[in-house]
Amino acid sequence: MSYAIYIGKNHSATGHAWLAGYGDEPSSHWLQITPRKQHAPQEQITVGVSADADLPGRLTQIPQATETARNIRVDYSYYKGVPAPLTNGGLNEYGVAVRDVWSTSRPELIAMTPTEQTGPNYSDLARVVVERAKTAREGVDLIAKLIADHGESTYGGNSHLIADAQEAWVVIQFAGGQGLWAAQRLGADSIRASRPGYIGEIPIDQPDHPDFLYSANLVDFAKAQGWYSQGPFDVNAILGDGKGRWDGIKWIELEMTKRAQRPQKIGFSDVVWAIRTPVLTGDTAGYGQVVPLTNPQNNELRVLWHAPIGPVAAPFAPVFMGQNKIPEEFQMHRYLTTGEAHRFMDNRRSVAGDFDTLSIASQRTEAFPSAVFECKRLLYLMLQDPDKYLADVTACFETREDALAEQAQVMLKAAGALIAQKDGQAACALLEYFSNTELLRGLELVTALSASIAARIRLSGQEPQDPSPKMFKQIW
Repeated sequence: MSYAIYIGKNHSATGHAWLAGYGDEPSSHWLQITPRKQHAPQEQITVGVSADADLPGRLTQIPQATETARNIRVDYSYYKGVPAPLTNGGLNEYGVAVRDVWSTSRPELIAMTPTEQTGPNYSDLARVVVERAKTAREGVDLIAKLIADHGESTYGGNSHLIADAQEAWVVIQFAGGQGLWAAQRLGADSIRASRPGYIGEIPIDQPDHPDFLYSANLVDFAKAQGWYSQGPFDVNAILGDGKGRWDGIKWIELEMTKRAQRPQKIGFSDVVWAIRTPVLTGDTAGYGQVVPLTNPQNNELRVLWHAPIGPVAAPFAPVFMGQNKIPEEFQMHRYLTTGEAHRFMDNRRSVAGDFDTLSIASQRTEAFPSAVFECKRLLYLMLQDPDKYLADVTACFETREDALAEQAQVMLKAAGALIAQKDGQAACALLEYFSNTELLRGLELVTALSASIAARIRLSGQEPQDPSPKMFKQIW
């Protein structure tokens, strides 16, 4: 399902907006830095879903852009019928950040989805926006054009939250194969969570309203189906699940509004809390991201804060747009990667033509620990007695991140000074060294905490009585 939250700049202690969230996916996840690329004029990309999807479809190809932007994102290895690798979004060199979040359509729309649907799926749309958009509004226009030109492959409805330093847009894509979509602008005074993504009333009597966009057929189609006749056009009630804001959304938006009303407003630690709190975050959260939506003097100074799994059991560390490498521990491993159970890191069978017997993971990467595995281990240790261990782990992470946030600002200033002296290469090297060092130090903290908790659990002498998984008490 995933989760995203946007904080407008007027609520921010540092004077800029924030976009944060996590991907709710069970398969393997890995951090990816993709450089800017040039593409041949006739190059194409494969999009859509296969016959194996819950709402089946047919894979097709659409034109690739002549140039794709440098970006930082998390990729993952599986969703039913969707070609891997997939993504829920990230941050690009132009400062456009994207989060993909499920948003179900009304049952009748799901039922009318063509059995051989074609067009970009949710991951394709997120990837195209992070690879091509230079502003959040341009991201909305890209999604609209892709749907108009190629259709959309849906799994029942979806949304994206797209943001830059100036504004953000919630974009809802509806099931049904009718090309229906709607978008709402968020600004400096907004606090908006998505899980699922939602839009309420659209002022259809003001077609040029600056805060709303929607497909040309949205209202007429709803009328033709008998779902709308007159009065307020509530998108969620008419075309969505009809539930409005879910309880989790109400809770976190209220909590963040309270924090925004303090004299100090909302800072980095508050945004981290919003996606770390166990009220919202547990085993289903695949990873965490926090993006400060700033306008730095140079694109290489943009930063995405990354946690290898849901941040309730994983610390954040900064990843900078200017760096080229990340530690092997944060790259793709075999742990939870679909299809790896029958593959080898031995090519004797593949040279004979049985290519599916060769692992798609790098042997060098696999020789190093997996950050995802280590953080999952810590999570499961914490869950053996959350009342005892949760507070200690959270305190360790918060203390580390508070200091790290200050150190990151120092490093950014130093890198900015190097760029001003025309030494961008040294600036990027500095940021890369700092990021990789802190990613690994965070992982060292995770393994130390795991060792400590494991020892305490063994010393307690308690044996598990109930084989069912333990979980945090969550709203959703």
